[in-house]
Amino acid sequence: MKIVPSILADNTDDFLIRLKQAESFSDYVQIDLMDGIFVSSRSFPEEEINDIITPLSFELHLMVKNPSEFISRIDNPHLKKVLFHFESDVEHLNLINQIKQRGIAAGIAIKPETQIEEFRAVGEKVDTLLFLTVDPCCYGRPFKPEVLEKIEKARQIFKDKSIAADGGVSLDNLKLFLDAGVDYVCIGSRIFLSGNPEKNYEVFMKTLAQLESQVVRQ
Repeated sequence: MKIVPSILADNTDDFLIRLKQAESFSDYVQIDLMDGIFVSSRSFPEEEINDIITPLSFELHLMVKNPSEFISRIDNPHLKKVLFHFESDVEHLNLINQIKQRGIAAGIAIKPETQIEEFRAVGEKVDTLLFLTVDPCCYGRPFKPEVLEKIEKARQIFKDKSIAADGGVSLDNLKLFLDAGVDYVCIGSRIFLSGNPEKNYEVFMKTLAQLESQVVRQ
């Protein structure tokens, strides 16, 4: 399992600060974009991504009502994956094709209450399924452990897909995600909003290594 730092910011200054911090300990991040409609919060202007200069590769998590419109305004060579919400107003297959035609991986993000039967057909067409284990909006929302059961079922169904989880990931519950078969977890507030982000990330990586070594020994 991998750990991906997740950057959520409502203004450009905070975004650039967190991006710069991430450069010291990671080579890949997730960037959250919000439109103030699909969720109540709004992030920094998405066009700012076109002008950033960074060695990091990144994926976008679009918490927006019209992801196709957002994607049309973003052009950065470091963009590797776009994750749009299954619940957004979009023709799923058209958008997946739009993303993949640009040479970018496509994925769907899934709210906690959305059931596998609803997105199963679309899930077969994407590279990644991102399960939200909190209600989408902002840093610090409470963890919803019931989503883990859905992730375990999805792991059995989508055997060749990358499965990710986002929200509420902590040192205390990291093993639950590992046991559920998650390929990578996205961690935001517990890396960036308390203490030293680089040290926080190192603690997560050390804890993950210990957990994985226990699995090997078993």
